[in-house]
Amino acid sequence: MTDSVKIKADVMWASLGKVNEMSGKYQVDLCNLSEKAVEALEGMGIEVKNKEGKGSFITCKSTRPILAFDDGGSTIDNTIVGNGSKAVALIGSFEWMYQKKKGISPALRKLVITDLVQYTGSPMDEFATEDDLL
Repeated sequence: MTDSVKIKADVMWASLGKVNEMSGKYQVDLCNLSEKAVEALEGMGIEVKNKEGKGSFITCKSTRPILAFDDGGSTIDNTIVGNGSKAVALIGSFEWMYQKKKGISPALRKLVITDLVQYTGSPMDEFATEDDLL
């Protein structure tokens, strides 16, 4: 079994520097994975999901903030990584057991953003004030 694999992916729903309210963890979806990436991840025992708009994808979660780097190795402000950013990720795996359930989950060892789509805020921010209501 392979210790880790390097994959290319599209980034979606990156909560790298802020805890995701639904999971209570830092997390990122790595989407539109190639067939080879899916085969390698499944070979490590990691479940790869498939959903319209995301293609084949995995969700990596952490109890600590997730660092993102640029091609030169410099840290990127993890609050600006938006949907559609392109990345290369080094993925390992870990086994877990919780309340008589067990499984294997992806472990994000390194995230390099190769094409940054900057997150600028929620579209709902435009509706945050009532000052301009007609």
